[in-house]
Amino acid sequence: HLLLSKYLRGYLLFLWEIYVNVNAHVNLAILYSFTGRFQMAKDILDINWVLFYIPTYLFAVWDAYRTTVDLNHQYILAAREDAEIKMFNVDSMEINYLDKRTPWNATMWSALMPGLGQVLIHRIPTALFIIIAFIAVGEQSKLLPALHFSLLGQFEYAKAIIKPQWFLNIPSIYLFSIYDAYENTVSNNKLFDWEQTKFLKKNYESKNFKMPFNKTNARGER
Repeated sequence: HLLLSKYLRGYLLFLWEIYVNVNAHVNLAILYSFTGRFQMAKDILDINWVLFYIPTYLFAVWDAYRTTVDLNHQYILAAREDAEIKMFNVDSMEINYLDKRTPWNATMWSALMPGLGQVLIHRIPTALFIIIAFIAVGEQSKLLPALHFSLLGQFEYAKAIIKPQWFLNIPSIYLFSIYDAYENTVSNNKLFDWEQTKFLKKNYESKNFKMPFNKTNARGER
């Protein structure tokens, strides 16, 4: 939903999924299942919460697909109507404008710190949410201390300090940030090319256009 710029819906579903996941211990059950400890996975699940997770997950998948199809239809209509594209937006918060950027540049910044790629391409609501979510989940999972001990080769300390229930949320946030930055940079570049094409068609005459002036002879006489 965040990829589709459905911010309020995306925020609500993300926070609800995290809340239910933590209370139901879904991530711990996934970890135990992947490591062959199936009985521990069964015992760790909280049945008071786990059944809330299933309809939330299914609704998020279904609604994302439905919304994507609807937006694709809107794009087809806009393309056929050759709809106008707004290049600049000036308000009390900031000046936003459509520009071409290098996709891998945005991808690199998101890989270094999730959310920075979105800042680069002016997707501020998504950037703010990703940065806050990554910092909050990283703090709860003890990501940075575990990374510190791992870089020092002290893997036992890293294993002891990491919190798997929170840590397993990191890959989804991290990879989404990278993909969202790349995908939206490519989309913005296509939108810029579309707007530039419309501008050139509107403001430049055809090469076959006959200029309305009289020819002169060699002496300058008409």
